Amino acid sequence: MKTTISILGSGTVGRTLAGKFSEKGYQVIIGTRNPDETLSRAGENSFGDWYKLQQCIEVKTFQGAVQEGTIIINALNGNHTLDVLKSCDPSRFSGKIVMDISNPLDFSKGFPPTLLAGLNNTNSLGEAIQQLLPEAKVVKTLNTMWCGLMLNPTLIPGNNHINFICGNDIDSKAKVMALLNDFGWNSNQHIDLGDITAARGTEGYLLLWTRVYGATKNGAFNIAIEKV
Repeated sequence: MKTTISILGSGTVGRTLAGKFSEKGYQVIIGTRNPDETLSRAGENSFGDWYKLQQCIEVKTFQGAVQEGTIIINALNGNHTLDVLKSCDPSRFSGKIVMDISNPLDFSKGFPPTLLAGLNNTNSLGEAIQQLLPEAKVVKTLNTMWCGLMLNPTLIPGNNHINFICGNDIDSKAKVMALLNDFGWNSNQHIDLGDITAARGTEGYLLLWTRVYGATKNGAFNIAIEKV
């Protein structure tokens, strides 16, 4: 029986991942605040129109998605993440892997963004999630790239571009890497940066990522590590 993937967030990132996991045969649940309202959205690039093309994806409340998911993926906007997770009852996350792919970006003054106050330098969103969900196994990964690459790494020719990963639980990181390898990543493309405090670095990289995106108008790029 395939792992149940619960994705918190119905935006572009959540939809992109949901579609890819569903194509692979995983049971997929999208968590949203109000399923009826989310499903009623119509128009170009709307959730409602996208969902009509899906066959095996369920839509539930955030709480329902967390309850039923084996692996929880946080694809929420960074500045909404902690409030949503609090609303789900932290005990529901006990023993579960929480893949955090979000970033604490502050667009209040436009583009390019800064990092949200209190979630930078000596802290990170990944750490804040782990603190909020002490019984969960938070794994920070995939947050340094465009969502179109996350589960489609072969879009970039070769296999030398990198996915960073960090978290406190070694076994959970290994399970996440194996899960991602099912979509075309190779084990040598993952760089384990250590415990969850390393999220400070991967989240901080978005300050550069957004500048590159702004200069090139193209998000289909990633980091490659060349060793001397």
